[in-house]
Amino acid sequence: MIIALFGAGGHIGRGILNEAVARGHDVIAIVRDPARANIDNPKVKVVAGDVANPATYAQAITGADAAIASLSGRRDADAGLVPKYAAILLEALPAAGVKRLVWVGGAGSLETAPGVQVADDPNFPAAWKPEAKAQADALDVFRKSKANIDWTYISPAALIEDGERSGQYRIGGDQLLVDANGNSRITIPDYAAAVLDRLEKGDKPRQRITVAY
Repeated sequence: MIIALFGAGGHIGRGILNEAVARGHDVIAIVRDPARANIDNPKVKVVAGDVANPATYAQAITGADAAIASLSGRRDADAGLVPKYAAILLEALPAAGVKRLVWVGGAGSLETAPGVQVADDPNFPAAWKPEAKAQADALDVFRKSKANIDWTYISPAALIEDGERSGQYRIGGDQLLVDANGNSRITIPDYAAAVLDRLEKGDKPRQRITVAY
């Protein structure tokens, strides 16, 4: 499979890149600054491109089987870019012939009770709220889109962190998944495994799902 990966230089993006390469996929990594991304792998073609400007990567991704986007507005200090990126990709990917997209979403919009979201908790860090809102807005963009592409928005657990790859995880919908002790967590390698599993299986189209232990 040829996969176009947006955000390969980020922490989660790098985990997804490693998982894709380990499975034998060819990856087109679209990054703004190839030198900063520091990607050196024969299975990876690095392309200098800005997600906000499809002309910089449209030709490179033409013919790709699928795309994965792990994006944030942190580098520009503007979380509001996230839903804009979603809208741009929903238009640009089908135009380049790409029919499948997996989006690395946020956990803040998952429900802990009917009508109550993770980000509504009084203990939810204020510094995280702009990004949580931006990812919730991106989800809204996906759900309202009529674009000709099978997207899947994957929210991680409340805590996503470095750790080992077990290959094990549970899949949920709009509700936060917690374990027997009430914790909601997943490692980046296992989150990446879930992302690649969705691409390979082609399941959960036009849905938001969540993955956790």
